[in-house]
Amino acid sequence: MDQDKLRRLQDIYTNADGSEYFTERFVRAGEKLADSPHSARKPYAGIPTFLDLPHQAEFENLDVALIGVPMDLGVTNRSGARFGPRAVRTMERIGQYHHVLDEVPMAVLKAADIGDVPFRSRYSLNNSIEDIHEFYKKIVAAGVKPLSVGGDHSVTFPIMLALGAKEPIGMVHIDAHMDTGGAYDGEKFFHGGPFRQAVLEGVLDPDRCIQIGIRGSAELSGEFSYEAGMTVLHAETVERKGIDYVIEQARKVIGDEPFYITVDVDGIDPAYAPGTGTPEVGGLTPLQVQMILQGLKGLDVIGGDVVEVAPQYDPTTNTAHVAAQLLFEIFGLMACCR
Repeated sequence: MDQDKLRRLQDIYTNADGSEYFTERFVRAGEKLADSPHSARKPYAGIPTFLDLPHQAEFENLDVALIGVPMDLGVTNRSGARFGPRAVRTMERIGQYHHVLDEVPMAVLKAADIGDVPFRSRYSLNNSIEDIHEFYKKIVAAGVKPLSVGGDHSVTFPIMLALGAKEPIGMVHIDAHMDTGGAYDGEKFFHGGPFRQAVLEGVLDPDRCIQIGIRGSAELSGEFSYEAGMTVLHAETVERKGIDYVIEQARKVIGDEPFYITVDVDGIDPAYAPGTGTPEVGGLTPLQVQMILQGLKGLDVIGGDVVEVAPQYDPTTNTAHVAAQLLFEIFGLMACCR
């Protein structure tokens, strides 16, 4: 062993504690962590919140509001995503420093968990869609970026109604399914068709939408995606052409205009994320999704969600853990485009 190197390390680190850093990158991150009010919290103690952020009911003074949307009246297969927000809130050891983005989102953004969307009824899908829309209109009016956890994927439609009211937005969509289907059993507000409705309402620009990880028998319900001009990348394409290709396509499609990120956990292979209502074999890995999202750094993300976590099918809590990490990925992107 190099003895000069050993003596240097001994001089610097023998009496240093875990909060002392000596190189520029770590010093900078350490200073941000020291200023963060959440840095000393025990991850297993206290009342669970998204990403261990503080809880508050008011949102007018925030940059980012983390919101639970516990509603799964739009599912076509296994229900249970209404328990998703609660499950994701219990996940610890997520954050605070993002080593790829080189940022501490909690320290540079004013963010809080503001609780769940209040619903008038646990039985009415139509009323629930209206309740979500009205709630997010207030968030948008306050100039706050929403970061949400569902709930089934039908919840994204009313969120987009609020975000795209003045100008259509773009979308990066990670999913096994295109979710642009027509009415199912007479109901258009189900989790297989939110993006058809968003395009038809004029709040989502299909030419600025990319759908990644698509696979499975629901392909036949996705004709609208192709006809509307959305870019569709199947899971096989991701595997064959690689992450850099996917990022290049996503950045080309999105451009410099505002866009929304929506992640259905069934976009990830059920080997990693079994806790969901419509699992499809042959999906992306969590790392692939993380790298795709990280490749969007610097683009104008105005909101995001992670949906379809159904904890009763998640015996190891892996799905909730993956969902929490992806929530942190989107949060990090928001910190980088502030």
